[in-house]
Amino acid sequence: MPHVVILLLVVVYYKKKKITMAVSTRASLTFIPQSAPAGGITITQPPQTATSYFKIAPSQTITFGWNITSVLVTPTHLTVSAVCDNGNTYPVGPTDGVIPGTATSVEWDVYSYQANNVGKPLAQATYTLHIWDDRGPGAARRPGYLAENNQLKFALYTPQAYTPIASGAFFFLLTGY
Repeated sequence: MPHVVILLLVVVYYKKKKITMAVSTRASLTFIPQSAPAGGITITQPPQTATSYFKIAPSQTITFGWNITSVLVTPTHLTVSAVCDNGNTYPVGPTDGVIPGTATSVEWDVYSYQANNVGKPLAQATYTLHIWDDRGPGAARRPGYLAENNQLKFALYTPQAYTPIASGAFFFLLTGY
């Protein structure tokens, strides 16, 4: 990364006297050609070939993984959210969805999330994973900067309690009596 030395000439008047100071600093600049592509994310976990179904249950964490390509300006942080078909948005991961900009995965304990957020429970539904950089959701594509990704769909479900055959529920299902 090229370094540029910046020399500033500062003129200050103190009690009608002119004081001149020279201040220099060293700064790093990144030059991005306009022909460079926007950075991208390729989801590696879970596979994007089909919708993955995840159980909301103890010890059933979800790991989302990705590769980042063509990023010339490393973001300070990434924000990861799950947007439900019902319109609700949920932060993904242990840090309210905000993770380091160099991260290539996040683990989400949906059961703990559910237990700690009873006012906004996770629905049994389909979700879209959204990942964006410091510039926020919907930021315009720029050469060298990470473009938002919203390509992964997944579903959450809650398992039903076990019903033994001796309870009569099985007989009712077969006969209707």
